[in-house]
Amino acid sequence: MNGLFITGTDTDIGKTALSALLLAELRRRGINAAPMKPAQTGCEGGVPDLDYSLSMAAMEVDTETYQHMAPYRFEPACSPHLAAELAGTEIEIAEMVIAARTLGSEYEFVLAEGAGGVIVPLNRRETMLDLMQALRYPILLAARPGLGTINHTLLSIQALRSDGLEIAGVVFVASTDQESTFIEEDNGATIEHFGKVPVLGTIPYCAALGAPTPNYENLPIPVVAEVEKIVNQLAL
Repeated sequence: MNGLFITGTDTDIGKTALSALLLAELRRRGINAAPMKPAQTGCEGGVPDLDYSLSMAAMEVDTETYQHMAPYRFEPACSPHLAAELAGTEIEIAEMVIAARTLGSEYEFVLAEGAGGVIVPLNRRETMLDLMQALRYPILLAARPGLGTINHTLLSIQALRSDGLEIAGVVFVASTDQESTFIEEDNGATIEHFGKVPVLGTIPYCAALGAPTPNYENLPIPVVAEVEKIVNQLAL
């Protein structure tokens, strides 16, 4: 299966924005890529993260394809394992893999976005790491650029590497319009040095990325240029 798994050092770290931007850029380049959100909580009438990605790339899909893109969705905004238990069911990794393989047979490339961080539980036996192992996609790690990111990012890299997973790189996602300083610059260099992984770039802060239905064609040039640079380095 050709794909990429986007995870993060925490929740609300920028995974969805990064996933959506990569999807839109790949499709702009003529690659028939598809988004996937294997487990989504906080659903009320839709799948927020998946809908965000589809909007960014101006994609429309039928109901069956949508189900494969989001095989597990729950209303409570909590950890996937707890949301499933509250719904009286259990998340099964095998079902997620089947959905990913189905998408892989219809699309050239699958961009799967995790929920929360690297070791978020999916059920009482397995975590997001087990799903990554089952899918065997290279991992792209989203992280915040500022203070505290070194520890969180290196711990995430250590967990991924201990499971033998291939790490494609780290991407910082800025959540505020605060100007970058020498601290952010050193954070990237330090993570590359100790983590032995490339820091591929930083998605600059953009208010339009906070909208529920953004469109790639309307984003500022600096954002698009950075996404282009990241995709070039990934050599997908």
